[in-house]
Amino acid sequence: MTTPVEKQEQGKAKKAKKAKKAKRFPKDLYEAELLRLQGELVQMQEWVKATGTRLVVIFEGRDAAGKGGAIQRVVENLNPRVARIVALPAPTERERTQWYFQRYIAHLPAAGEIVLLDRSWYNRAGVERVMGFCTEQEYDRFLRQCPTFEDMLIEDGILLRKYWFSVSPDEQERRFRDRLENPLKRWKLSPMDLESISRWDEYSKAKDDMLAATDTEIAPWTIVESEDKRRSRLNMIAHLLHTVPWTPIELPTLQIPERPPGEGYVRPPRELARAVPDHAATLLEDS
Repeated sequence: MTTPVEKQEQGKAKKAKKAKKAKRFPKDLYEAELLRLQGELVQMQEWVKATGTRLVVIFEGRDAAGKGGAIQRVVENLNPRVARIVALPAPTERERTQWYFQRYIAHLPAAGEIVLLDRSWYNRAGVERVMGFCTEQEYDRFLRQCPTFEDMLIEDGILLRKYWFSVSPDEQERRFRDRLENPLKRWKLSPMDLESISRWDEYSKAKDDMLAATDTEIAPWTIVESEDKRRSRLNMIAHLLHTVPWTPIELPTLQIPERPPGEGYVRPPRELARAVPDHAATLLEDS
């Protein structure tokens, strides 16, 4: 049986939840602006193709800070042959013996391509540093080499954008609980993610040290406040569109031709081919 104190606490929690929802960016305005920005992303894609531009966008930040959702909104209407997501797994035994940046180089864009890194070489400055997956020497070497590595990419003509998604501990925990309770999101939650709760201060210090060493004039970091996912997505996409020097490309005029008259082709009976069962029809019957 619920005690009066528990009821009072539950009431406070509900009020706080309602207040939090009320502070969220309005859904209608968000969807309208997102659609407009995605239209511009499509135009930027055409510019990247036409000019042979190479664009790399790095997405880093706290676990559950909204990196994946932002990436999905960026690529939602783009050509996967032009814009591709790179989310590398843990390095293999062979890759661990390579120069640290080596396995990322293979995924850099060619002319007319956009690469979005869902986590990047900055793993060494974050997860590897905090969890002890690299030595102090490897960590120090990374901080020394990273600015030089990025300088070389930019000198070679690559456009590099780096976004750090920031979220509060309370909101992070709320999102973790949502993932835990939602079977469609459960795959997003790992024991490594949960470690970030108990190691919050360690990750904070690692982030501060990383920014101090790698936030340079030529390859600066841009912070994305992601307490409100809608607002953070709009802000991040708008910033990307503003900082990439794209211009609208005039597309060739296309005209759908008239279908020529048939030459007597007769399709074989459908019964001779294997088709997927009509699952949709069973839903109509059940309803």
